Amino acid sequence: MLAIALPIVLSNATIPIMGAVDTGVVGQLGRAEPIGAVGIGAVILVSLYWVFGFLRMGTSGLVAQAHGAGDEFESGAHLLRALTIGFAAGLLLVLIQAPLVAAAFRLAPASAEVETLARDYLAIRIWGAPATIGMYALTGWLIAVERTRAILAVQMLMNGVNVTLDLWFVLGLGWGVTGVAWATLIAEWSGIALALWFARAAIVAGLRRGGLWARSGLMRLVRVNGDIMIRSVLLQASFTSFTFLGAAQGDVALAANQVLLQFLQLTAYALDGFAFAAEALVGQAVGARRPGRVRVAARLTGWWGLGGALALGLVFAVAGGQIINLLTTSTEVRDTARRYLPWLVAAPVIGIASWMLDGVFIGATLTREMRNAMLLSVIVYVAAVMVLPGMMGNHGLWAALMILNATRGVTMARLYPRAEAAAA
Repeated sequence: MLAIALPIVLSNATIPIMGAVDTGVVGQLGRAEPIGAVGIGAVILVSLYWVFGFLRMGTSGLVAQAHGAGDEFESGAHLLRALTIGFAAGLLLVLIQAPLVAAAFRLAPASAEVETLARDYLAIRIWGAPATIGMYALTGWLIAVERTRAILAVQMLMNGVNVTLDLWFVLGLGWGVTGVAWATLIAEWSGIALALWFARAAIVAGLRRGGLWARSGLMRLVRVNGDIMIRSVLLQASFTSFTFLGAAQGDVALAANQVLLQFLQLTAYALDGFAFAAEALVGQAVGARRPGRVRVAARLTGWWGLGGALALGLVFAVAGGQIINLLTTSTEVRDTARRYLPWLVAAPVIGIASWMLDGVFIGATLTREMRNAMLLSVIVYVAAVMVLPGMMGNHGLWAALMILNATRGVTMARLYPRAEAAAA
């Protein structure tokens, strides 16, 4: 488990570095507007991209089960199907970017300056859509076949390119928000080029397999990925609403929430390392028809995940203020972010059950159960977000987000026995 999980933990812990560096570099400009523009622009793109997040999760579960059953040709076929969908979806987003961006800003009550800067950012970043969405499929395949060191190598390359170009374009050349966008775009295409190289043997095996687009394979792909897509849309809509409701409270609140979301992203990505290990181990156990191994994988990855959650909460409690200082030089944004920091101290422990059970359910391809659990959780979140912000302001927004994750964990825990039954 650790051989699979540790490279993923390291890799995933570095993913938010791209967002944190982007925020930190524009934060050195000493104004709230560039931070808010990068934040709201990134949220819009993430909202679009994570509609297709099913490609990573669905590919991971399907490939892990094929790998556990010893069918490497089908493993490559699953990857090729997902890559085709990913590249096509990315190209579609590039083609329809104008109406998408216009619709997004109708929902985002940001100031005129923030919106202008964010539009410049999006006009550049959108060209990375095929690379970003295609990377979901490649990441899912690499997790399922336990090649997690390759994931770490890809992420380190992307971070290195992004950090270097951020510093050069923004602080060296003075390009501001557009410099951040160009740096991230180049990093995205560099990463997928390396990932394709790592997966070249599987791609060849998939091409050699007959019936790549056979009805049986396609129907399973549609069923699994369709459920996950609905689940991902609901989850991303919740986070997007959080950002937009924060924007309605002013540029400083928007910037403070953006800074604090880096803590939450770091938590999710770091702890997802153990969830990804659960995907691979549970999926392989289901493919090999060994329910006892499903139970062992769920327990082992769950306990390690809980330990990581407690450790992260302690780090945020002790060093959260210093981390905020690194991300922005604006005194007003710093002071506002510190007021809401206790929510981020509690967030890892509140969210750990939902993140770990996501991994178990993906490996077992219990995607309908994931979809239904998310639907119920979003209904509870909507009720909370309609009431709590009016009573508690921005604290109410953070409370509603914590309620969302807690409800997801409780709902999926009740459905866990179905994961072991899937391997019987």
